[in-house]
Amino acid sequence: MNSIYVLEKIPIEASGKQDIDVRERIVRFGPRALSDRELLIAIIGSGCQGKSVIQIANDILKLIDLGKSDLELDVMKKLLGVGDAKACAIAAAIELGRRFYSVRDRKISMPQDVFPLISHFADRKQEHFLVVSLNGAHEVNAVRHVSLGLVNKAIIHPREVFADPIVDRACAVIVAHNHPSGNLEPSQEDIEITRRLRETGDILGIPVLDHLIFCEKTYYSFVEHRLIQPSTGL
Repeated sequence: MNSIYVLEKIPIEASGKQDIDVRERIVRFGPRALSDRELLIAIIGSGCQGKSVIQIANDILKLIDLGKSDLELDVMKKLLGVGDAKACAIAAAIELGRRFYSVRDRKISMPQDVFPLISHFADRKQEHFLVVSLNGAHEVNAVRHVSLGLVNKAIIHPREVFADPIVDRACAVIVAHNHPSGNLEPSQEDIEITRRLRETGDILGIPVLDHLIFCEKTYYSFVEHRLIQPSTGL
């Protein structure tokens, strides 16, 4: 295949049965059917007095979304309901996933190659802006969370998008953000942000190969819809 890039809801209950419900869903449907929050509930197992397991999972998810790739134990343990045992279990699960299923070195040739790396953000209620950093062979260096926005708007500055790819010595990036509404049509602001990022990338020598807008089931690619011309060299 030629490359297009050249170069079930869980109720909040007081009964403490949320972890059981999640485990039953894993048995019936497999872990891939669960949201990030549900996976955290399965790891955490239970809440504490005054705080449900779902609320604890939501707090941890915010740290994961807004933090760097490594989630420090001391940061997690500052949250109510997260002691040594829960913090260690979450850190171990994240590290195990990183070792076995890391996104590093995955070859990106088409928009559909990017979608599995970002689709778990689709269930968020606010817009999240992501950047996929690529090396010269268009293999993934990292997938990073750049910005958290409002329900229908993410505030983006080029310096936030390119800061880490510069450190990576990236040769290209792909940007993406979710639309909580499910409407994947790019807004005029989305188009303008893409134009600014591409101009910045051209100056830095780190081209923006595509911009994906996505929901849980599918995505909108600027390249596939000819809002961005494919690059001309791999």
